[in-house]
Amino acid sequence: MDVLYKASVTTTGGRDGYARSSDGLLDLPLATPKELGGAGGRATNPEQLFAAGYSACFIGALKFVAGQEGMEIPEDTNICAEVGIGQIPGGFGLDIDLYIHLPGLDQGAANALTEKAHQVCPYSNATRGNVEVRLQVSV
Repeated sequence: MDVLYKASVTTTGGRDGYARSSDGLLDLPLATPKELGGAGGRATNPEQLFAAGYSACFIGALKFVAGQEGMEIPEDTNICAEVGIGQIPGGFGLDIDLYIHLPGLDQGAANALTEKAHQVCPYSNATRGNVEVRLQVSV
């Protein structure tokens, strides 16, 4: 693979720590959610960061495949990514739902575009075969 971009983030302290990118644009505290036995509070967590990354990247994949087909996705396209964590045999796993909203498109076209984006999105490729990702498409 010819790497086009590489992000670098250093984290200290784990789930109750701190994360900072090499360029300083990401610079934030982390906190374990109450549901996982932590204090919660006004800090983010790995699942929220993964959900933000996946949803943003998937919209990019939608734009890419739409462009290949000579079309554009609606400007108000949005994705709500829900990333859960739970125990699996031998450790922990993720549970992912992507709620993809493509307003103004025909349902069939939205479904087809979403399936194509799911094949090219790097997050989808990374999770495929490891984590079930459920795609919920609405128009």
